[in-house]
Amino acid sequence: MFVEKVMELVELTPIRGGLVGLPGVSGLSAEQRKRLTIAVELVANPSIIFMDEPTSGLDARAAAIVMRTVRNTVDTGRTVVCTIHQPSVDIFEAFDELFLMKRGGQEIYVGPLGPGSCHLIQYFEEMKDRGATEDRLLLLKGVSGAFRPGVLTALMGVSGAGKTTLMDVLAGRKTGGYIEGSITISGYPKKQETFARISGYCEQNDIHSPYVTVYESLLFSAWLRLPPDVDSETRKMFVEKVMELVELTPVRGGLVGLPGVSGLSAEQRKRLTIAVELVANPSIIFMDEPTSGLDARAAAIVMRTVRNTVDTGRTVVCTIHQPSIDIFEAFDELLLMKRGGQEIYVGPLGRHSCNLIQYFEGIQGVPKIRDGYNPATWMLEVTSSAQEMMLGVDFAELYRNSELYRRNKALINELSTPNPGTKDLHFQTEYSQPFLTQCIACLWKQHWSYWRNPLYSAVRILYTAFLALMFGSMFWDLGSKRDTQQDLINAMGSMYASVFFLGVQLASSVQPVVAVERTVFYRERAAGLYSAFPYAFGQAVIEVPYCFAQATIYGTIVYAMIGFQWTAAKYFWYIFFMFFTLLYFTLYGMMAVAATPNQHIAHIISFFFYALWNLFSGFVIPRPRTPVWWRWYHWANPVAWTLYGLVASQYGDITDQLDTKQSVQEFVRSYFGFRHDFIGVVAAVIVGFGVVFAFIFAVSVKAFNFQKR
Repeated sequence: MFVEKVMELVELTPIRGGLVGLPGVSGLSAEQRKRLTIAVELVANPSIIFMDEPTSGLDARAAAIVMRTVRNTVDTGRTVVCTIHQPSVDIFEAFDELFLMKRGGQEIYVGPLGPGSCHLIQYFEEMKDRGATEDRLLLLKGVSGAFRPGVLTALMGVSGAGKTTLMDVLAGRKTGGYIEGSITISGYPKKQETFARISGYCEQNDIHSPYVTVYESLLFSAWLRLPPDVDSETRKMFVEKVMELVELTPVRGGLVGLPGVSGLSAEQRKRLTIAVELVANPSIIFMDEPTSGLDARAAAIVMRTVRNTVDTGRTVVCTIHQPSIDIFEAFDELLLMKRGGQEIYVGPLGRHSCNLIQYFEGIQGVPKIRDGYNPATWMLEVTSSAQEMMLGVDFAELYRNSELYRRNKALINELSTPNPGTKDLHFQTEYSQPFLTQCIACLWKQHWSYWRNPLYSAVRILYTAFLALMFGSMFWDLGSKRDTQQDLINAMGSMYASVFFLGVQLASSVQPVVAVERTVFYRERAAGLYSAFPYAFGQAVIEVPYCFAQATIYGTIVYAMIGFQWTAAKYFWYIFFMFFTLLYFTLYGMMAVAATPNQHIAHIISFFFYALWNLFSGFVIPRPRTPVWWRWYHWANPVAWTLYGLVASQYGDITDQLDTKQSVQEFVRSYFGFRHDFIGVVAAVIVGFGVVFAFIFAVSVKAFNFQKR
């Protein structure tokens, strides 16, 4: 019976017995297939339905039929969300609300369409009147206010009002767009390099290195952000005090872990985010939705932490979204914004939000708040765009004409003038700690991150040993066979396979690790902990002992099982070339991530170069036999240099005769183009590739910021 009702709803009853058929070949038409797709979901009786371009590929008549089906579905009380591309006027106006986004993933309109799309049109006309052009959208207009020590201020407003935009501008975290206006600190113009040293920013996403402990996370932040004259003992004591303040002492030795997977709970991570900023002893702290995603108990714990922070005399500004009554009334002051980036209330909340309620209830037509109702919810309801239209008022204009606005302007003018006898704050250096200390601290953190990540550090060692035993058994005693040309080609094949299997595996496995750490790097660099080069130094240098361990384990096992000549020089060269090869592969993988927006693109680009390196390695086609117009790439190919070094060091000085009456040395020189007396140059070039990849990694980390705000 339910199926019959659904068929009737989507107008499929007349063809209930028809075969579905193949698209464009037989059976149902395109719009009938589209309605069938909707019906298949409807028979599950869902409350919410998502539709991906339901009218795509249909003519006007068919699209209208499908949209009638969609409209019928909505009228049954279901929530329906559609993506839509280039709709006609009739189809566009069948929708009730619109969520419009621009390239880069930012929302630019979220709200009702209205009859004839009047609300949408009115919004963009207002933007145009305020100076927005097709290339520059005005997100904030005429925002002014003052944040004072010991006062907890909430930034609130509907989605798209510009809360986070305003906070990013104030904190100096905005990476795009145009900023006009002035910001003063204690009456002096704000200088971002100085402001970054005295402020903290708690991001909504709680980004931390997963394999360090809570205590180590705080110690690292304090180490790099407190002044150099603060000694180690004082620093540690301050960290202990902060942990006590934010109630993290019971979990001080716990690993931070990955969100939702291991380690700290959501509210513990939030408190750690606050603590990481507090150990820098900032005067001003910005918090982006500190209670977002938390249950009532967890949110209360976090807000207690925030309140404790304010009570130490700091200035704290939070964006907040749909708070409970208790959380909302923990704030001292409110900066409320409407869509379009305009203020509609800036001032104290008062006990039980009495000042806020008194202000809005004093506006003619605004409904009174019910007893026990959440003031935050009531405030957003009575100041919505729909309410403005119904009352025929502009809340931003009412605020600008209010006594509250005049008091705020007077306060701003007062605080914008420096006190007599004071001078502007200035630091001699951009960062609290010198370059060398930054390098040591970054290396210290990476050491613990690698040591406590066995899925990466231990597994790579075990994989290396397994691969060594596998290759050793496959090419057993191959190195001692030097009777024919094929014996030498087989020996080179063992080296070629070793380099590619182990090298590509290392480059691929390091990329997710670097990608995770890069998100932490963005936060820590923005907070002024260190510059890009110390971070790159720590990330690159920590790989050296692991690559050396792998090269030694792999080289010793394979060298013994394959049966190369046991001389100190030959063994040294084999380990040397394997070590620097594994190192440059690892650094190449890191470089690829640093130069691209994400690890997926890095994988694609990396494998393109692996294919080139494979083709021009000198094993598939030796350099002397490569067409002259492609021969240059052998010299630009790191794998070709590795094979040069391995083969020349093992066979380039052997004068034993082959079955062709040609010596091993002569064959290696004539067939492969490898000379034993060139090994020193080869070694320098192999080291050079590692240095170049590490340098490009460091420059890419410094130059590219793929985190857009």
